[in-house]
Amino acid sequence: MTITKRIAAGIAATGLGALALAGCGSDGSSGDGKAKDKTVTLVTHDSFAASKSVLKAFQQKTGYKVKVLKSGDAGQAVNQAVLTKGNPQGDVFFGVDNTLLSRALDNGLFQPYEAKGLARVGADVQLDGAKHRVTPVDTGDICVNYDKKYFAQKKLAPPRGFADLAKPQYKNLLVTENAATSSPGLGFLLGTASQYGDDGWQGYWRKLKSNGVKVVDSWEQAYNEEFSGSAGGRKAGGDRPLVVSYASSPPVEVLYADPRPKHAPTGVASGTCFRQIEFAGLLDGAANEKGGKALIDFLISDKFQADMPLTMFVNPVVAGTELPELFSKYDGTAQDAHTVAPEKIAEHREAWIKSWTSLVVK
Repeated sequence: MTITKRIAAGIAATGLGALALAGCGSDGSSGDGKAKDKTVTLVTHDSFAASKSVLKAFQQKTGYKVKVLKSGDAGQAVNQAVLTKGNPQGDVFFGVDNTLLSRALDNGLFQPYEAKGLARVGADVQLDGAKHRVTPVDTGDICVNYDKKYFAQKKLAPPRGFADLAKPQYKNLLVTENAATSSPGLGFLLGTASQYGDDGWQGYWRKLKSNGVKVVDSWEQAYNEEFSGSAGGRKAGGDRPLVVSYASSPPVEVLYADPRPKHAPTGVASGTCFRQIEFAGLLDGAANEKGGKALIDFLISDKFQADMPLTMFVNPVVAGTELPELFSKYDGTAQDAHTVAPEKIAEHREAWIKSWTSLVVK
């Protein structure tokens, strides 16, 4: 799973519900060639969301109706795209991130296209900028979140960085996701590899294991069941006040609370963050290449970029996009997040996961 599905069940009542309505209707299967020509199919992960009004604006501007085809989490979606390479299920793929980018590019999933408006996107996120096989659309930061109430009651300062998590005062407090089965779990592992290097990250994880880190399979389990600071975790009796989640999780806790609190009940350990970048690409063999290009242009338009923070809880990549007050007030973006080059991830990912599993899980 990528950035968004793990954030909140409430998304289903807003962005995803709107998207389901927008994605319904004719997809050209009736045999009407004109109807098919006016449909552009977006292949994506389960977490893609957009406001109904935004997708309607795209249709009004271009004449193309968006059909959304969801394919599980990001890893599953990429694997499915590889299996259908050359005869794709749709025209555009959205949701491949920097942890999976090399797999998609090495398998030749995309045809080059330089999106209109790309000059407004920072060079730091244009990881395939020379060839334009993919277009950056959003970023999100995987970070340790903490339960403010717990630390206030214990009169204990919350952790700030990776090193703090291995200290005795935080023993048996952290829950993280399995790096072999979870995108945030893998992102957290990559953040530690960036912090401690090839020769140091394994020793760090030995310390975490000795300090009682708990590993579960998914973000849903970690955040909504084990974490004492989330609405779901409190209801489920979660007893871990530290969890690997996202910098945008605190704004979500405020947005979906009833009544809304003045302050977020959770905070972010800003020194523990790893940045994910999500991309879109024109699929090689797309049936509607023209419509696919128009959709990629739209994904980095002002309207779509401004919609993302409160539908998918991610950060826009277009410079100057104004963040909603709720998102910016509660620290939805991390400062100085760790990154790892996609080439290095490709070279070491499987070995890192195998070593991590033997160290932490087995």
